Amino acid sequence: MKEPIYLDYNATTPHDREVILAMRPYLEEYFGNPSSSHRYGYRAKEAVDNARSQVASLLNCKASEIVFTSGGTEANNYAIKGISFTCSQGGGHIITTKIEHPAVIEVCRFLEDQGFKVTYLPVDEHGIVDIFDLEDAITDKTVLITIMHANNEIGTIEPLEEISRIAREKGIIFHTDAAQSAGKIPVSVDALGVDLLSVAGHKIYAPKGVGALYIRDGVNLKKLIHGASHEGDRRAGTENVLEIVGLGKACEIAGRDLKKNMLHMKRMRDRLFKGLLQNLRDVKLNGHPDLCLPNTLSLSFRGIDSNRLLKEVEENLAVSAGAACHSGKISYVLEEISVPPEWVNGTIRFSTGKMTTESEIDRAVEVIIGALGKM
Repeated sequence: MKEPIYLDYNATTPHDREVILAMRPYLEEYFGNPSSSHRYGYRAKEAVDNARSQVASLLNCKASEIVFTSGGTEANNYAIKGISFTCSQGGGHIITTKIEHPAVIEVCRFLEDQGFKVTYLPVDEHGIVDIFDLEDAITDKTVLITIMHANNEIGTIEPLEEISRIAREKGIIFHTDAAQSAGKIPVSVDALGVDLLSVAGHKIYAPKGVGALYIRDGVNLKKLIHGASHEGDRRAGTENVLEIVGLGKACEIAGRDLKKNMLHMKRMRDRLFKGLLQNLRDVKLNGHPDLCLPNTLSLSFRGIDSNRLLKEVEENLAVSAGAACHSGKISYVLEEISVPPEWVNGTIRFSTGKMTTESEIDRAVEVIIGALGKM
């Protein structure tokens, strides 16, 4: 059976061939523990150190500011809990938005149970947070602002540079979840002005189960995982050398090919959008038309049930009704940007990747049009 066309790159990405080749020796031959004081250990440590430099290069920071984690969720947990418990025990204030990934929102809800106050900022109809709302929310107890770089469902890019300016003026630590933006748009920690930034390997053609947290020099976090003094005594546990090597190589490729991949993903996304608009009525774009990831296209089809549409196309097309992490539920992101009831249930998220081809896009247009015609 021929595999469906894959247009769900925001959920996860295939492994890049170069990533697989970089990892293979550490699966088949180099098995050492990076903490061991012999040749096997030295070789593994060199691999981890090299990967750390590769991640740092993508983010334009120092290698010593990178801590490897088990993924974007752990990186978010470490950043948010680490700052909260360092700066205030049960009495601090955190600012976030209502459209964050669950790996941020659920951490904030946990901290509310620990006595912290959390402000969940609304967004406009495009998904952008209002800077004035942010300024109004700040109090003398605010210890952290955590706002995503780009939304995983609608692709809207938040004004991090403006937010970081306010955070610096107020002396507040600023964290961003960059799981969806890294490798798709420039992610320089200095340009963005962030103190903490989370990366997920499986969003940039590396394996699942590995990620990284950027921690600006001078920022101290309460440990999330306790044990031995791995990762500069910041994250205990023997390093996952195989997948760290994969993440490092993926970051190297992402930086090397960023401009080319941005243009390609945008061209594929726009080709898909144009093809559907030319043949369909009652199509609504969700998210900002310009301040958006180059690969993300959230569309609502009026009067259509997205789950039925997904069932209709599943043999030929792999897309989602929203974020993979909470599929099957009405998206709170779409509710927060006030998508009308007659549109919201008919929403499909398409996300292109660097491996997407024109023929796949053209076939996807045919499949969607045909399925909607039946419905």
